[in-house]
Amino acid sequence: MQNEKYNDELIRIYGNAETDIRQQTERYRAVQTGFENKFGASPQYFCSAPGRVEIIGNHTDHNGGCVVAAAVNLDTIAAVTPNDAERIRLFSANYSAEMVEIDLQDLAVKATEKNSTPALLRGIAARFVQLGYRIGGFEAYVASEVGIGSGLSSSAAFEVLVGTIFNALFNAGRVPAVEIAQIGQFAENEYFGKPCGLMDQLASAVGGMVLIDFKDRSRPEYEKIQIDLQAQKYTLLIVDIQDSHADLTPDYAAIPQEMRAVCREFGAEQCREIVAEDFYSKIAELRRKVGDRAILRCAHFFAENERVAGVKSALRSDDFAGFLALINDSGLSSLCWLENCYPPHRPATQGVSLGLFLTKDYFRDHNISGACRVHGGGFAGSIIVFLPEENLDDYRKFIEKVFNPGTAKSLRIRSAGTTYFRVNSK
Repeated sequence: MQNEKYNDELIRIYGNAETDIRQQTERYRAVQTGFENKFGASPQYFCSAPGRVEIIGNHTDHNGGCVVAAAVNLDTIAAVTPNDAERIRLFSANYSAEMVEIDLQDLAVKATEKNSTPALLRGIAARFVQLGYRIGGFEAYVASEVGIGSGLSSSAAFEVLVGTIFNALFNAGRVPAVEIAQIGQFAENEYFGKPCGLMDQLASAVGGMVLIDFKDRSRPEYEKIQIDLQAQKYTLLIVDIQDSHADLTPDYAAIPQEMRAVCREFGAEQCREIVAEDFYSKIAELRRKVGDRAILRCAHFFAENERVAGVKSALRSDDFAGFLALINDSGLSSLCWLENCYPPHRPATQGVSLGLFLTKDYFRDHNISGACRVHGGGFAGSIIVFLPEENLDDYRKFIEKVFNPGTAKSLRIRSAGTTYFRVNSK
């Protein structure tokens, strides 16, 4: 880590701010030391995969819609080296006091491993083999700034990281970032047992702010979008509301289920296949067949898809005020029409709605042009906030009086997606 080459690699990943590079140097040095203490050898590679935020496109991906997401500066990193044992031995400095080990000669799905780290490791390895790529055993020491439940998708960052390890150690970096993302999704769906979409993994893998079109969910298309919050003197925050995620699976599942109930009335598989005008012309008939909430959720889908296109247009024409307005409109639509800001079976628990109310109130009291919306799946979790840099410290103190210290994190959009570099190359 004393080598000038490593400093250049860290600048490539994290930018050239002196404070950030100094902090990352210490962080990587600690991971290298942890690896050496745990495995009794030196690592050959460092790998990094960022967390992500959803900027706009709330609950559209599962019905063929469009999303804007962004990789962020908080990431999961690993010091790694290959072994000859055909085994993965992985230690996480954050999440477990025990070594995780799997045998790569057995890549079958195991019911006993559902919802576990071994399931993800085995699933990623299995998919590499299925796609004709090489795998092998390795030792890894992992450290993460992407906390579980932080709203930044720690699972996707970990999946992309493991895919990057296989790519670096055994495939000379030839596996495309999009394919690494799809491999992570496969492992989470088929081995871990969670029916997630691809947005989280893809944003982590490709980096920057990215518009993803899920019209063909097996082959999503994406394009980078440029945004310079620093030039606008604005900052992006994620506020962890800290409500419980327990018993929310039925609430998450109901959204695509109700949207698809509407789709069936049009002989469609997903909302993207329905002509919006046809939908609006049949609302009276749909009420009798699918109920009001399903109609409102589909109405959100159509309007949200248009807002995603609007964000692209606003940023390309340097209309930052228009961008903020679209984020606010998205938040209002999620609150009122998508209805994913609190769990309907726990009406007394409305931390997301309260966070949005307090933030809007802060904007008004301070005469601020800002934006906020529910983040990700909703019902609990977090909100994202765009506000002027000069108000950052004051807003953080304001919101953390209600949601506890440390719950409001300032983020930067990271241009680098998942990446790696060799430790001892000259």
